[in-house]
Amino acid sequence: MTTVVDGRRARGDRSRQAVLAVAMQRASTDGLTGVSIAQLAAETSTSKSGVAALFGSKEQLQLAVVAEAKRTFIDVVVKPARSAPRGIRRLRALVRTWIDYSSGRTFAGGCFFLAVSAEFAAHPGPVRDAITEAMDLWRSYLEISIARAMEDGDLPRLDDATQLVFELEAMLSHANAASVLHGGDVPYHRAERAISERLIALGYAPR
Repeated sequence: MTTVVDGRRARGDRSRQAVLAVAMQRASTDGLTGVSIAQLAAETSTSKSGVAALFGSKEQLQLAVVAEAKRTFIDVVVKPARSAPRGIRRLRALVRTWIDYSSGRTFAGGCFFLAVSAEFAAHPGPVRDAITEAMDLWRSYLEISIARAMEDGDLPRLDDATQLVFELEAMLSHANAASVLHGGDVPYHRAERAISERLIALGYAPR
């Protein structure tokens, strides 16, 4: 009996992951509200009732998609950057892995969270809360690295880590939007150059 139950659970987990993989890509281009159970069923060769049973409701599906996108973001952006020493080098690594994540189209529509945050910014509720939490976590990685760089004396002319996080996010966000709209990697090259010049202006001496 246990083997049967475990087998069903494993199949259910595989089905859930297959649906989430499609849903994340769709959400990055069409928005979370544009992802439908019928559409996912058709694209994954699953019945509509089967997809509905995996998630329970449209909101639960959206929350699951956000959670899976967060896990993917951490795997693609955050974990690789952790190999760099803490401080300025990890900050630069985070910028590099984020650019690779966006320009490499981990999600078809560019950065998943920039896409869905615009969609849910004016719609309070659990989905917006989940999106906000994921984006706040990313900001915390940047801010911690910047604060460490300040402690190490690598950014001697910086007195506000949160301000620099805001500036970095603005540049990366614009690069993402410009590339998605017009295509090409030029916006990312410009953002990386602007970020490097900003860090140097704050006293960073590349070595």
